[in-house]
Amino acid sequence: MTYPSFHPPVRTLMGPGPSDINPRVLAAMSRPIIGHLDPAFVGMMDQMKVLLQYAFQTENELTLPVSAPGSAGMETCFANLVEPGDEVVVCINGVFGMRMKENVIRCGGTPIVVEEEWGQPVDPQKLENTLAAHPDARLVAFVHAETSTGVCSDVKTLSQVAHARNCLVIVDTVTGLGGSEVRVDDWGVDAIYSGTQKCLSCTPGLSPVSFSPRAVERIRNRKHPVQSWFLDLNLIMGYWGSGNAKRAYHHTAPINALYALHECLVLLREEGLEEAWARHRHHHEALKAGLEAMGLSLLVDEPHRLPQLNAVKVPEGVDEAAVRTQLLERYGLEIGAGLGPLAGKIWRIGLMGFGCNQRNVLLCLHALEAVLTEMNAPIERGHAIRAAQRVYGETGHRDEV
Repeated sequence: MTYPSFHPPVRTLMGPGPSDINPRVLAAMSRPIIGHLDPAFVGMMDQMKVLLQYAFQTENELTLPVSAPGSAGMETCFANLVEPGDEVVVCINGVFGMRMKENVIRCGGTPIVVEEEWGQPVDPQKLENTLAAHPDARLVAFVHAETSTGVCSDVKTLSQVAHARNCLVIVDTVTGLGGSEVRVDDWGVDAIYSGTQKCLSCTPGLSPVSFSPRAVERIRNRKHPVQSWFLDLNLIMGYWGSGNAKRAYHHTAPINALYALHECLVLLREEGLEEAWARHRHHHEALKAGLEAMGLSLLVDEPHRLPQLNAVKVPEGVDEAAVRTQLLERYGLEIGAGLGPLAGKIWRIGLMGFGCNQRNVLLCLHALEAVLTEMNAPIERGHAIRAAQRVYGETGHRDEV
């Protein structure tokens, strides 16, 4: 039996990830492969570290992309910093806080949970009270940008609370990096991980991470070996060195995927980090105006909303899965479903990276209104596009990426 080559359909990706990719990034992936210890490739690795330091706003020497997706970035942080018997405070306000807890357990640690309602940010006072009740805790872990709900927590304040109790801080910013303000050094973050397929608009499969000198010291002084050989930073540091230091072979890096990430980071630098944050906020405001004009509402209170991940409440009586199916089949438009207790109750509409633009906002509003109208959903018709265009008319924001 013979099989044809696979040619995927053209989609507009406005879900929780992956996001649309700039043609420059796709072109970068097609460049000739070279060895993962080739001097030219090593030079690109050094550039990538500097570009990632810019994206994270850090001077941490140990800043690099893990050769696996964001979940492996999470595991890298926990496997290297959690030892058997460690008490770790984990703040849970969505799916990915739950995964942090699971990582603690698998590393032999004891998770101490701070629970929040899904859609609410982590409460610093709850964290303070928990740490006061558990003085032996060594680490605090929480999600900056919770992909399952679209809520953003106050990393700086939570880090200050943790450091006052002599705890290191692990932060998930898989959906945050490149789309929302992230300032690792200013906020006092000790370990942070992200993913390439969200606001960086790269292919899935890489996870940028960064570790503070305090975190590196703890990793180097562990009493137990890191449980994962592949993710042991004591070994990986030998490959992701700096300058003219001889690189020690650790694994065959995903070379062409790293070409793509390098190009994404070059694009981010060309646009400017703060300009990228402003662009995501701008198009979020237009999308929000259109959704509200349609009579739809967002799950998260305005001060805590992520501009790049919009959790939209499903109108009463509407089959949310049927809406998503119609959007995909008729408009080639992908949006995401709710997870956990929010399954069937929300849509997750992403405005990430290259896909965060006026065309996508207007397409989404038009398609969503058309599908909901045909389903006789309780919405306001004929106002969404005009509401979004008013936002664009008022600002005159440049849309290029």
